[in-house]
Amino acid sequence: MKLRFMLCVWVAMAILAGQSLAASGGRILYNFTGGNDGGDPATSLVFDSAGNAYGTAVVGGDFGYGAVFELKRSGTRFQEVAIYSFTGLGDGKNPYGGVIFDAAGNLYGTTVAGGAGGACSGDGCGVVYKLTHAGNGWTQSVLYNFAGGNDGFGPGGGLIFDRAGNLYGTTPDGGPYSVGTVYEVSPAQGGGWTEKVIHAFTGGDDGATGSLGSLLMDGKGNLYGVTELGGKFSQGTVFRVASSGKLTTLYAFKGLPDAGFPYGGLISDAKGNLYGTTYYGGQNGLGSVFELNSSGQESVIYSFQTGSDGNSPTSTLAFDKAGNLYGTTSAGGNAGCGCGTVFELTSQQGAWAETVLHRFGNTPDGANPYYGMSADAQGNLYSTTAAGGLSGQGIVFAFKP
Repeated sequence: MKLRFMLCVWVAMAILAGQSLAASGGRILYNFTGGNDGGDPATSLVFDSAGNAYGTAVVGGDFGYGAVFELKRSGTRFQEVAIYSFTGLGDGKNPYGGVIFDAAGNLYGTTVAGGAGGACSGDGCGVVYKLTHAGNGWTQSVLYNFAGGNDGFGPGGGLIFDRAGNLYGTTPDGGPYSVGTVYEVSPAQGGGWTEKVIHAFTGGDDGATGSLGSLLMDGKGNLYGVTELGGKFSQGTVFRVASSGKLTTLYAFKGLPDAGFPYGGLISDAKGNLYGTTYYGGQNGLGSVFELNSSGQESVIYSFQTGSDGNSPTSTLAFDKAGNLYGTTSAGGNAGCGCGTVFELTSQQGAWAETVLHRFGNTPDGANPYYGMSADAQGNLYSTTAAGGLSGQGIVFAFKP
């Protein structure tokens, strides 16, 4: 697929592993082993009302095909448990992007492979799944099997709900033009779920390849997202899909010195301005943070440099209560590693200044944070790295702004 990010028994090794992050004001919450607990947590995190965190691991679990995990909170400590392990068969294989909750406490997510639909090189085309909590365990059910045709395949991004309980996401591949789709999965009358393609990307001005970031929905039910490729300048787009299903390209990236090739999702401020990151572009061709205001004017508010500030961000950004932006870069930072960074952008008299909060340094530190930061109820920020840690299988870490 295209580019896509405790057992915290506080023993001496775990404490030692957290020292490098601790020096930056953060801490490692869990080191994945790649075994039954999972590995390669290329995921964002969500929280339940008790403050427990949930996400997905691409590999590992009981069968080696990935898992959904929970980090159970006990005061300031966390204990990891894989609440579901994928078999690699009809239930799906290799979950990316994390999970979301419904009002009843059920979890929903996607896998990039597995399932019963289509050929997709014999590996399965991916699924949309649901995890239902019953008693002391979780039961998984497949809501939709992608077939690899006009419906798309390989959904690697997260899902979102609308108020009616319908799910929305994107695929990077498939569709009538083989460059991805925006899709909806909805409860059907009489039971079951149905999928429909809201928009099939053509690779032209509308863009190509749904991103790894989740879609964003406004109060009117309009969907906002980015495409990694395509658009007027072949550098990706920002788009809006109206509740009627009509797609409008809000901005086509131009590449250096403008932004180019966005992989993460979008966030918005109270004024309706949109913010995101791009993997390439910016003044130095090493990635950027951009703003698209409510009038459709785009500006690069930060261009990553060639030094220690990081480069190649794929993350969705997060705001704190003061309006500062937080994100991660997938590479750069530490000269000896280039394993990525955690950064903060602060607005100062109309300009934005970047501060590097942490430079990852590989084992025993984390490496390669692909997904952005998620806030708990207290405003603490959490994320993952796909590699690094004590076993080289990734970590979960936290920062307090």
